[in-house]
Amino acid sequence: MPLITTSDGCRVHYDVRGSGPTVVLIPGLGGDGRFWEPVAAQLEARFRLILVDHRGAGRSDRPDGPYTIERIGRDVLEIMDGEGCARAHLLGHSTGGTVVQTLALDAAERTGRIVISGSWPGPDARFRTLFEARLALLEAGRPEIYQAFTHVLGYDADWIAAHEAELDAAIGRAAEALAPLAVTAARIRMLLAYDRAADLGRITAPTLVVGARDDEMILFGQSERIAGAIPGAELVALDGGHFYPRTRAEAFARRVEDFLSV
Repeated sequence: MPLITTSDGCRVHYDVRGSGPTVVLIPGLGGDGRFWEPVAAQLEARFRLILVDHRGAGRSDRPDGPYTIERIGRDVLEIMDGEGCARAHLLGHSTGGTVVQTLALDAAERTGRIVISGSWPGPDARFRTLFEARLALLEAGRPEIYQAFTHVLGYDADWIAAHEAELDAAIGRAAEALAPLAVTAARIRMLLAYDRAADLGRITAPTLVVGARDDEMILFGQSERIAGAIPGAELVALDGGHFYPRTRAEAFARRVEDFLSV
């Protein structure tokens, strides 16, 4: 599995698979590129995929910080440099969608077509309330409750019922997976600090915005805000809860493939 040591000394892991035009896949707050496995299985026949782990999560180093969306964006560019990739399509879900927005604004020359999935342009009152509550669970040393809360907000009821044992096991591993809790907390603070809503009108990359109408973590209205702010953006509505790239992987991948194949 490839890794780079970034310009500030953090080791960041990623995977490369498939062949064709390059697409960088950036996961959400969980930060583990393996989130994309069901989607990658659908896309790797047509595209060269780079599945990124965030710093502070997944298989990457977990330094004390600071953590910002901009720094994760620079990590993505350094991975692209290491892979000899001057320009790539970008696909980001949730927190990954904020990274895609940032790169489309600040590194437009490196950006092909972009897909912003289940994301937001900046925090509103509901977002702040929800993520401050999630932060409080971590600061209270309750990673298992944090993980259970994530499942309830992230998956639709049918998925939870069908995968109860798997999700219970993830709750049991939460203390280890989220350690050190101070780093995971710092990563939530970076979301509360992120706001590029006023800048989105400057994005020139062809843009697909995807959201789920039954997403209870990041409401579909956030996708509508993004699509309404980016000139010419296409908006697609799916279902399957916040983690629809996993629960509805085939439908999601088909939409992405059609958009990136133009």
